[in-house]
Amino acid sequence: MAQAIIGGLLDAGYSPGQLCAADPSDAAQAKLRTMGVETVTATPGAAFDSAELIILAVKPQFMASATSQLRERLAATTVVMSVAAGINTQSLKSLLGNPDLPVVRCMPNTPALIGVGACGLFASAEVSDTQRMGVETVMRVVGTAQWLEDEALIDVVTAVSGSGPAYFFAFMEAMISSGERLGLDRETASRLTLQTALGAATLAHQSDSSIETLRINVTSPGGTTERALASFEASGLTALVDQGMQACLDRARAMAEEFG
Repeated sequence: MAQAIIGGLLDAGYSPGQLCAADPSDAAQAKLRTMGVETVTATPGAAFDSAELIILAVKPQFMASATSQLRERLAATTVVMSVAAGINTQSLKSLLGNPDLPVVRCMPNTPALIGVGACGLFASAEVSDTQRMGVETVMRVVGTAQWLEDEALIDVVTAVSGSGPAYFFAFMEAMISSGERLGLDRETASRLTLQTALGAATLAHQSDSSIETLRINVTSPGGTTERALASFEASGLTALVDQGMQACLDRARAMAEEFG
């Protein structure tokens, strides 16, 4: 995710000199230098002292280690943004040793890697309007960004868009397998499925019509699409999706308790 954001910023015209990165992995450091980042270190160095925004793009289990290296590097005006699931703003402030620290939580998703991501953002009370605008500008280089006024909704964003790409990938896998079973070769089934998914998402994104209306427009009474959708619903598609997203939400909340 860090590489996605850095790549988006560079593509948007930010200077490599405006960015710095720290990662203990030699391979990750080499990759960042290849991308054009001039200041790359194993641990946060002096370049972080004057940073306007520090992004903690680490897994929850590594957050304690990452924040311990930043405690003495934070200026009063620095905003810290975390993309780690389950660690709330109060926990971040505690880990960083500053109860008045401006903190932002971000829940992005993997399509950010190609600039079409979706993320939810929540800011602690210490984050100014100007700082919020700066954070939003950064995240919009890799997709769309939506501010939330209730921190608890970050876990819901996890269930909707954070984990959402995997739901669609799973459905596409099922369609490809079914296409094969019905007689198509795998390459043809894959190409048709992926283009159909892209077309449907693009149409939904660009159309002024609701998703419901777009579905109805494809569904002729008594036709093939109607029969397929009726079969899906008879098998409990809506309830199944709801159960899966609830399970995702429950896990996100459990992680908050585990790492908070």
